[in-house]
Amino acid sequence: MKETEDWNIPQRILVILAHPDDPEFFCGATLARWTDAGHQVTYWLLTCGDKGANDPDKIPGELCGDRRVEQAGAAAVLGVHEVHFLENPDGYLMPDLALRKQVTRIIRLERPDVLVTCDPRTLIVADIRINHPDHRAAGQVTLDAVFPAAGNPLYFPELLYEEGLQPHTPREVWVCGTQDPNVQHEVTDLWERKICAIQQHASQIGDPKQLAERMRSRHTTDSTPENPRYEEVFRRIVFV
Repeated sequence: MKETEDWNIPQRILVILAHPDDPEFFCGATLARWTDAGHQVTYWLLTCGDKGANDPDKIPGELCGDRRVEQAGAAAVLGVHEVHFLENPDGYLMPDLALRKQVTRIIRLERPDVLVTCDPRTLIVADIRINHPDHRAAGQVTLDAVFPAAGNPLYFPELLYEEGLQPHTPREVWVCGTQDPNVQHEVTDLWERKICAIQQHASQIGDPKQLAERMRSRHTTDSTPENPRYEEVFRRIVFV
């Protein structure tokens, strides 16, 4: 993977995804690579994951609080600059105009050089699970906000005239969770750190040793037992 010359200076990287733990599972090793290189990574998560449990007696507000703490711990492992949450209910995200305005506001506020989100086209994953509808909604609404809304003053003009948020379009978008990648990012040296970050999400992972075993099994097909290799893949869009 070759970066453009712009990557020689610190980049502002904005990650917009649906839930706590999404950044770590989708692209945690890549995020660690970027923070180690001096780039500033900021998360905006569209929900606090208040339905991330199967216990009917679990109080969503308490779970939300737990997951915020877990996400802060995971972000610290990866060197993430800041973590923010919107107050949308978990499981009910819809890529409608109201949410598009929220995401447009975030993009104009953060003014990233690079934006990371997930692929709204991914419905079925490896023939073993259905992709969460919030993931698809988050990706769809974020891409719709990137173009054309965030960079055009005629979209949501109140953001400009009432909130003073100038139009802004990221230079690049990196779409994770895709089945149509054009970037295979080598992250073998950071895979254990990714696992450590995921393990901070104690409410979600069950047995941490089993989680580590599952993650270590996700090596590339050209790996050997002695030399496993790991990649994170993306659809990278560079606006010209």
